[in-house]
Amino acid sequence: MATNESSDQVMGQGVMSTGEGARIFPDVEACIDCGGCVVACKRTWDVPHDEQRISISTMLEGQPADPMEFNGNSPGALGQANASPGETSIPMQCYHCENAPCVSVCPVDSLVKKENGFVEVRDDLCVGCQYCLSACPFGAPQFPAEDEGAASLFGTGGTMDKCTMCEERQDVGKGPACAEECATDALLVGDATEIADELDKRGTDPFFNDRAMEIVFGDDAGEFER
Repeated sequence: MATNESSDQVMGQGVMSTGEGARIFPDVEACIDCGGCVVACKRTWDVPHDEQRISISTMLEGQPADPMEFNGNSPGALGQANASPGETSIPMQCYHCENAPCVSVCPVDSLVKKENGFVEVRDDLCVGCQYCLSACPFGAPQFPAEDEGAASLFGTGGTMDKCTMCEERQDVGKGPACAEECATDALLVGDATEIADELDKRGTDPFFNDRAMEIVFGDDAGEFER
């Protein structure tokens, strides 16, 4: 269990710790595509059945790793020429990026990076243009089917919705519902050092490439170069 004294809460091994600067990040090797995180999110926030604030993306479904020794290490396979990671499931959601592309492209300042680390969408300003969806490499922005008001002029409908990293739960000392529900501790919550330490302890590497890691963690991406 992580014991960073700067964190407000230290919880289970999967959730690790919350507090200012905490991030949520997937350990792809631990994800078994059970969908528990999706259910937990929907149940906690009453997300409609046809919308998702977190989803599981599966690539190379049904395929074994090549060579076989990479079955337990997809990032290792991706780092080598002519190696295949085999079937890999990736929890995809808003990672509340340090260098959030969605914030950079939003033409109406609906998206903001708050001082406490959360990327927040201000519903009253969003015009549904979907620029953020084009900019986000993780597919986090969601647009409900409604087509109301200014959104009908600029986009295909609705104001943007996405993972909030359960900011309200964290305010009262709880972890993100998806991470607390995860049966295999595949969703890690903590600062960059805590997450890097946990991945190092598990003997796995971050799944994302250097550019994506820089987007998520900014200068702290260097913590993962071990």
